[in-house]
Amino acid sequence: MPAFPYSTTATTTVVTVPPSLALPVIEEGFPRQLHGYWPQLHENTRGWLLEKRLMSADMVEEHADSLCYTGLMAGYYIGAPDEVIQAIADFAAWFFLWDDRQDRDVVHGRPAAWERLCRTMHAVLDSPQDHLHHEDPLVAGFADSVRRFYSFLSARWNARFARHFHAVIDAYDREFRNRTGNVVPTVEEYLALRRFTFAHWIWTDLLEACAGRELPDAVRKNPAYRRPALLSQEFAAWFNDLCSLSKEIAGDEVHNLGISLVKHDGLSLEEAVAEMRGRLEECVSEFLVAEQEGLRFADGLADGTVQGKELSAAVRTCLGTMRNWFSSIYWFHLESGRYTVDDWEDPATPPYLDDEGAGGK
Repeated sequence: MPAFPYSTTATTTVVTVPPSLALPVIEEGFPRQLHGYWPQLHENTRGWLLEKRLMSADMVEEHADSLCYTGLMAGYYIGAPDEVIQAIADFAAWFFLWDDRQDRDVVHGRPAAWERLCRTMHAVLDSPQDHLHHEDPLVAGFADSVRRFYSFLSARWNARFARHFHAVIDAYDREFRNRTGNVVPTVEEYLALRRFTFAHWIWTDLLEACAGRELPDAVRKNPAYRRPALLSQEFAAWFNDLCSLSKEIAGDEVHNLGISLVKHDGLSLEEAVAEMRGRLEECVSEFLVAEQEGLRFADGLADGTVQGKELSAAVRTCLGTMRNWFSSIYWFHLESGRYTVDDWEDPATPPYLDDEGAGGK
């Protein structure tokens, strides 16, 4: 099946979708779009990675285009102001590099370095300005991203974002300890942990920055809003697991839905893949129902007042962005060089990172 023609790779190519990854419901029912700022967005993020010393010039030149990190965000937060989508795209690239750092710290047995990084990242969330020039580029890059995010909405939103990201750091630390102890979580344990390591509520918080309006708790916590938000992120996390299964088996990972299904439910690898696909298709079906409930909820917020009309419009914008995540995450995984493990010389060592340091100390 040919991919969406307006690819986010450097050259226009036709992507052949492997049958094990193909989801016709996404290709047919979730048209792909891209933020109009994408070309400039991509160039700016390349420059940011160099400026913050997060990737070497050679690594940026060789891999930044093929990894498609900016295309993922440009396909999700459509309609966001340019300044907001740029901050998100830079942060997303940083997030992948943080994930790589965790992996290399596990592989090379660096628990003290990992603990120090987690402790410092917690501190960044409380005072990003104090860490903008930290000697570790990963810390300085995180501080720059947090500082920019904190400028978009209120102090209350900032505190919520910090609370949610503290939980993400803690979840990554639990992953680190699971990997060093070779502990494969059960399916239910894994799914609960995955909501934090995939940063479900971070990407959902950022919907509001893109819509330019902070949502009141009564709206944000209402099941009619929260349910489609969760489903959009569950799909993304589980499709990531499906696409990265071979990569993570080769790298002796223990965190993947497929790995947990094999280890704890006694499935064969083929049966695990079929189970994952079934869960993904069910997730899409549930989202379509939840999306309609969300739209009715948004309509009900328009109570005849200016405030009600604006709030209704903001919720509709957020719901539309949730829908974008399905196509964006789908095509990203099929295009990005991050998952082409069959093309790597060493399946356990991705070519897009510095094996020893993964961009840091």
